[in-house]
Amino acid sequence: MSIATSQTDRLGANPFVVDGPFIAGSGVPAPIFALGSVAGGDREAEWVYCRLVLASQTTLQPGQWFQWTRDYDASLLTTAAAVVGQRCGVFAGAAQPPTITGGPIGSITLAAGTYYVWLQRNGQAPGQVSTATAALVVAETTTTAGLANAPASATVGTKAIANVNFAAANQTFTATTVNGSPVLTALSGLSANSGPFIGAAVSGTGIPGGATVTGITYTPNGVVQSVTLSANATANGTGITITATGVLEATLMRPFLSKVN
Repeated sequence: MSIATSQTDRLGANPFVVDGPFIAGSGVPAPIFALGSVAGGDREAEWVYCRLVLASQTTLQPGQWFQWTRDYDASLLTTAAAVVGQRCGVFAGAAQPPTITGGPIGSITLAAGTYYVWLQRNGQAPGQVSTATAALVVAETTTTAGLANAPASATVGTKAIANVNFAAANQTFTATTVNGSPVLTALSGLSANSGPFIGAAVSGTGIPGGATVTGITYTPNGVVQSVTLSANATANGTGITITATGVLEATLMRPFLSKVN
């Protein structure tokens, strides 16, 4: 399995570009597309064009969960704010110079303002998950904005996220580490575009505790070439087993909020 990477059926649509911020009276037309427009891509992917109003500086990470209203006003998904019946999906990542920081198909930090984003509702995508068991029986909301949960049984008081499943509780692959370097190379055991993903926690021999994925480079055909971590490796190693958790490969089937568990 692998995540969706392209789009073709809406002229000019690019779900990896965040439009905005737009200032009233500036003469710049906004939004670029009609709210609720759908762009399609490979691997059954569908993205929906939504409005996102930010009251303060906010960092969007690949795999964050959003819900949106009938008017396509989006907000980060939390248990407290979740509305049963509303559609939900994930932010698949940004690929343009943002207002403050960001990078190719990665996180994006935005100043307060009004933005327009493509949120993925169908196909294969990264999904942020806090607790993921081997069973991955249910998907549900959490108290943390944009973070889902996938325990073996439902948690009392959460809202269920219907029509989503996850490939596995974690991902393992092998890599070469260099003492003092944050870059993992000579990767093996990965499928094209299937992860690991930006923001995933990683562990393994010579990997400092709490390290996460901050950057990924690809070959021209989409195979992961190297992975950059948030901390330097503490030892040299070849064929080291690396485990990535927290951002999993999700299969979305137009998910929605169904009930209180």
